[in-house]
Amino acid sequence: MISDRLKSTKKTTVTHFYDAAAMDGIANAMSGGAGDVAGGIGRAIVMAARLVHGVRVTQPDPAHPLAPLREPLFRRIWAASVLGNLGQLSMGVGAAWEMTRLTNSPTMVGLVQTAMMLPIMLASVPAGAIADMFDRRKVAITGLAISILSALALTALAFYGLASSWVLLASCFAIGVGVAVYSPAWAATIPEQVSARNLPAAVALGTISSSLARSFGPALGGLIVVSLGVSAAFGLNALLYLPMLLAFVLWQREISVPRLPPEGLGRAILSGGRYVFHSPILKRTLARVFLFGLTGATASALAPLIARDLLGGDAAIFGILLGAGGVGAVAGALFVSPVRGRFGTENASRMLMVLGGMALVATGLSRNMALTCLTMGAAGAANILVIALYNVAVQLSAPRWVLARALSLFSAALTGGIAIGAWFWGVVADLWSVDIAVVASGLAMALLALVSLLLPLGEESAHGTEQVPLATEPEIGLAITLRSGPVVIEVDCRVAEADARAFYNQMIQLRPFRLRNGAFDWSISRDIADPELWTERFQCPTWGDYLRIRDRQTGADREAQAQADRFLIPGIGKVVRRRLDRPFGSVRWHAETPDLGGGDQGIIAH
Repeated sequence: MISDRLKSTKKTTVTHFYDAAAMDGIANAMSGGAGDVAGGIGRAIVMAARLVHGVRVTQPDPAHPLAPLREPLFRRIWAASVLGNLGQLSMGVGAAWEMTRLTNSPTMVGLVQTAMMLPIMLASVPAGAIADMFDRRKVAITGLAISILSALALTALAFYGLASSWVLLASCFAIGVGVAVYSPAWAATIPEQVSARNLPAAVALGTISSSLARSFGPALGGLIVVSLGVSAAFGLNALLYLPMLLAFVLWQREISVPRLPPEGLGRAILSGGRYVFHSPILKRTLARVFLFGLTGATASALAPLIARDLLGGDAAIFGILLGAGGVGAVAGALFVSPVRGRFGTENASRMLMVLGGMALVATGLSRNMALTCLTMGAAGAANILVIALYNVAVQLSAPRWVLARALSLFSAALTGGIAIGAWFWGVVADLWSVDIAVVASGLAMALLALVSLLLPLGEESAHGTEQVPLATEPEIGLAITLRSGPVVIEVDCRVAEADARAFYNQMIQLRPFRLRNGAFDWSISRDIADPELWTERFQCPTWGDYLRIRDRQTGADREAQAQADRFLIPGIGKVVRRRLDRPFGSVRWHAETPDLGGGDQGIIAH
């Protein structure tokens, strides 16, 4: 960064390991423990793909949508996530149907979805920061433990008849908190579980995980509620979380020790938010996925009312409707890579918004069971494709140091839109009718294709997101600590007067790169007496924050800096000044020792 020489770095070659026994089938899986069962599900899916698509086992094709399932670690965790999602959706069906028994208010029914989504909106951002600060495996284990304990508590309350409507909402909220904690940690570890070439397909499979569960979970939940009661559905949720917990416990994850201590939680959240805010593609992706969740919430939130009021069905019909949506979602997710490759994220998402909106309109107008299943399937396919496309955009646009926070903000935007939409469309259904609410939400979703013209994403690419920290160390003459600050950075450079405008425009392009990595109060100025002299200036709250900025440099940062450096007068190097602003405490009148507060006095340079 700035005046320091940039050393070229060698790209790490990732060795691919493929399980030769990946096609052993379900029989071998059932002979082992929970981890083997989870892995067996993955092997069975790969075997099914071989039969349907003609995939060769001995020569895995990285471009195939199911190629990541040949990587053992990803297969085990992914298959276990299918079971966890299956239990969660079964519980959701039980909770929603139980709410229809406890109250006739459509608003309260809609609040079941809100109670499960709201924690993800509120807690996923701190959870993402924690996942970037600490061992992501342990963070995921903690979140899963919270969900399991909450599900067990709800099971006991329901079994003894103590689950009132508000107790039900509170329990759903607590389970959602656990989901909010483990989801960003799990998603951020996907790049560690698969090769770089398989990353887009692995992200798509992450969405398929929930979609597969949606194909069977709702129907299973409905059948369990009808035959065994809601407490059995709640207990199944706790049971099916266990394989995922075991998969993370058994994962021997390699941990690289950072050269700097982690940020505080508040500062880490701020850093993640600032990165997203100053990254145009991430900021627009989050805005668009929020609006998409807001308009499409009716498909799941009002599904029990669609089954009961529009089709005159019971819990089994409700489960079948959600299952139809899940089948559509699975089918759609298998086409994420082809759709993205052929149309691009921008055009594909616009088309899918229109198709999904029209499917919701048809759902609101239909009174036929078969037709409603068809439209719910179409809506599910469009929904999962849009979410997966946006998820891939985030994965490819955020560097590793902030990935969990970016994904948590993505989840917060999506689930926040769903939570608010579930409440809003529930109120609309309460004031008017269920069919009006569903039709109106479909029209709103179709109109998002026009709104997206105002928020274009641009082209997402993983190129430039690799971290390339500066290898040289700043010169230190003052005894400072990581907590010393604020720190002012000034960079003097000389530019020919003929290149002044072009240089200024390029520095304005460099500004968001500085700000998203942690700089504050960035400015560029020109000397009045010496027009060739330009000074870039920015601040960091502490010396430790400045060192983190240096560690966060990516290929894109270096490229933007190089574009600005093209306009410098050859042979005249830049002059960098690093100053301690308002240096109270660095001037010692009665002692010659530095401030030892915070326990980080031994780390003063990087």
